[in-house]
Amino acid sequence: MAAHALVTNDDGIDSVFLHRLVGALLPHFKVSVAAPTHEQSWMGRSMTRHGEVEVLRNNTTFPKGVKAWSINGTPTDCVNIALGNLLSEKPNIVLSGINIGYNTTQTLILSSGTVAGAIEGTLWDLPAMAFSKCISKEQFEVISKSKRLVDPDLDSSLKAAAEHAALMALETLHDSSHLGSVVNINFPSQTSAQSEIVDTVPAKLRLGGLFAETTPGKFTFRYSDGVEIDSNVITDRSALSNGRISRSILDFTRIGKPNVE
Repeated sequence: MAAHALVTNDDGIDSVFLHRLVGALLPHFKVSVAAPTHEQSWMGRSMTRHGEVEVLRNNTTFPKGVKAWSINGTPTDCVNIALGNLLSEKPNIVLSGINIGYNTTQTLILSSGTVAGAIEGTLWDLPAMAFSKCISKEQFEVISKSKRLVDPDLDSSLKAAAEHAALMALETLHDSSHLGSVVNINFPSQTSAQSEIVDTVPAKLRLGGLFAETTPGKFTFRYSDGVEIDSNVITDRSALSNGRISRSILDFTRIGKPNVE
């Protein structure tokens, strides 16, 4: 019997990046999807504390056999509601992505809704992975406006990334050493079947001020690329710049444990 994967993201249930991941998983996994109704980027581990979260079955946009729910909440809401209320049995793994754009460096990882969806999986004692894909600013703007892929080269690269993701999910499923951790994967802009996977650490980044005053007393978020403040040659950023797939282990099992001299 195929292992069961719960899939979420932070770009929204209609994201073609999410659908490419689901398509690549299906030969290997039974798949359920619980994803935000709308984009929930930069939400981190935010949860809907006040008000109701609407959950709707999605029966039309995924292949036959995939149970899917559109959830008007954050990625953390999605995974928590799915595990606590929607699924009749606990899945074997939680997968989040593929995110439109990378989730590298300590700063962006802690802000990422995609990574947060995977973190929720670890809190239920499940293996968990987050997948993100580096794209250009021009590609990001086109996808944001059209909600679809218009670049065949990007689609080919995305399909290759999704195939890697499915195989890495199978590998992680059978590697108990990562239980309690999120395996954070970032794919380079040009990903192929031959792309090398390297183990990395999240780069340290200083973003500085991210808000600009637009009118007196009112500020608007404006993204900055920031400045890297370490020179470690095995960072997630350096792997992507060299055209390789970055794999960082975000170990949450160390939180709350005393230091051992």
